[in-house]
Amino acid sequence: MDVKEYIASGKLELYVAGALSTEENLEVQHYAIQYPEIRSEIEAIERAILAVTEAASPKMPSDGFTKIKARIDDVIPFIPEGTSGKGTSWGSYLGWAASVLLAVGLFWMYTENSKLQSEIELTNKEKQSLEDILSDTQEEITYKESLLESIRDQNVTVIALGGQTVSPSSYAKAYWNKEESKVIIDAKGLPEPPEGFTYQVWSLKLDPLTPTSIGLLDDFASVDTKLFTLENANESEAFGITLEPEGGSETPTLEQLYTLGAVGS
Repeated sequence: MDVKEYIASGKLELYVAGALSTEENLEVQHYAIQYPEIRSEIEAIERAILAVTEAASPKMPSDGFTKIKARIDDVIPFIPEGTSGKGTSWGSYLGWAASVLLAVGLFWMYTENSKLQSEIELTNKEKQSLEDILSDTQEEITYKESLLESIRDQNVTVIALGGQTVSPSSYAKAYWNKEESKVIIDAKGLPEPPEGFTYQVWSLKLDPLTPTSIGLLDDFASVDTKLFTLENANESEAFGITLEPEGGSETPTLEQLYTLGAVGS
């Protein structure tokens, strides 16, 4: 028999892995007794598998293989005729044991890798969430700073709007920049409008009384600053705020006039 060709066939690796039939196992054991080269190759394959198993399964208890060996030794081994049996009571099962150990190690590595991937994904989501919060916060700060600059502009006229009959305790302020044709309404002193209604701001000419709508204070509840910027290109003599149905009205509902204030008063 060509020993080198037999070794190169891959049958010895299958023998160690426990993948051969009973007849094929007998054949390999027979040749291992007859040819020292084959027996040495089997031992080398066994050592290599054990080394790989040890490296791949760092969490395997130090006495784990000893326990498995002890359990395997309880099985009546096959001892080839003509051998003393010494050291071979569990050797024929070494491939199976090594395969089990390797599978345990690989499963542990897969589990740890999955946990690590999950932790990385969670960390990335938390990082993105924090970045979004930071971005929103920065935008809000920039917006508020812009409003403050507009209010403090030297060209701004401040008009106090006092409460009226329907709501005497209400109040507001209008910061009118005539040059930029815009007015900022500070509606902090207005109660939250009931469902289905909104506040509407009017630019007024007093003689004769001529109201012109300059906008709605929409999303009142969600605007925490209660500062609303509206366009106003009118020659306003006064400003008023009324409560109107959602979408606003063409003319003010005077019975629902909440605040009113004259320019220069």
